[in-house]
Amino acid sequence: MIAVIADDITGAAEMAGIAHRLGLRVQLAMWPRAVNDCDVLVVATDTRSMHEAEAVAETRRVAEALGEIPGVDGVFKKTDSALRGHVVAELSALLPLTRYSRALYIPANPSKGRIIRDGVYYIGGTPLHETDFSFDPEFPAYSSSLCERLAGCGEHGVMYADATDDADICSAVAGAGDDTLLAGAADLFTAYLKSKFPCRETPADGFRLDMDDCLIVCGSTQSRPIDCGVPTEYMPTAVYDETVSPDGWIAGLASAYASRHAMIIAVRDRHRTGKGIAVYLRDTMARCVSELVSVHCPGDLVIEGGATAFAILSRLGWNSFTITQEIAPGVIRMRSEESGTYVTMKPGSYPWGGLF
Repeated sequence: MIAVIADDITGAAEMAGIAHRLGLRVQLAMWPRAVNDCDVLVVATDTRSMHEAEAVAETRRVAEALGEIPGVDGVFKKTDSALRGHVVAELSALLPLTRYSRALYIPANPSKGRIIRDGVYYIGGTPLHETDFSFDPEFPAYSSSLCERLAGCGEHGVMYADATDDADICSAVAGAGDDTLLAGAADLFTAYLKSKFPCRETPADGFRLDMDDCLIVCGSTQSRPIDCGVPTEYMPTAVYDETVSPDGWIAGLASAYASRHAMIIAVRDRHRTGKGIAVYLRDTMARCVSELVSVHCPGDLVIEGGATAFAILSRLGWNSFTITQEIAPGVIRMRSEESGTYVTMKPGSYPWGGLF
């Protein structure tokens, strides 16, 4: 069984969706647990949203727990595909607690136009630091050079490599020895699974949301407006700036949601950066969604952005999910065992894949 440690919940869902698409038996859990008849166990964490010391401690706890589970014979570390997160710190903490002596980090997703050429990360031909990722509130991209972003990684046993197409990804997987922990994004994981299991790829299922009974939350700085006939309620600038309490805004949303049962909640402003604003935004969104769900539990809850999704689901107390559909790469629909609500999630920087 392969265990995947993901640094956010949408990344975990994406990995589970890939395994599901390839015809493998997969389980998604918020904490490592023994499972039967399983090829891939995906563990969702929120380490990308933690301070580095907290992320390292959590990585160690997860690795130690996995070490107690029988049948785990390989580990994959899922990281963000745009270099965000405490990558070197988490990998250097993970290596001593696994059978691996080094890690190969390839965050590129050539299938989505995200490549590494000559040590520089590009999205659609544009250097990472010239994209909207430069506005990320926690990990703003001030440089596109992996050498600069991962300074001193070799001293911790962490390597990286160029990847401009699928052939590069497959070559890296084939060349990695049994002592090498693979870490990265969806394309690397897909190649890794195909190297380990006889896979049978199945097409994504068609699906349409019930626009009369849905709550859609856009909690990422990469969010784009959604035109689906559902009214969008933006967080007021004064609430965003923390100059007024969010209480009045949330109360107004609850009143509107009680009558129409369909709403999009989004953040329009981007002028603040840093850990503080990121935590405030996701906690406020989680509080808001919790209040709305108490008014009416929607048939579908759609969440954009991993940190936002983790905060919302944690506040709701929804911890166990069964994957029902991979709508598109990275866009995963799951059923909450606690509420029965269908939860659809995706990373903030990914397209919706025709959902809207």
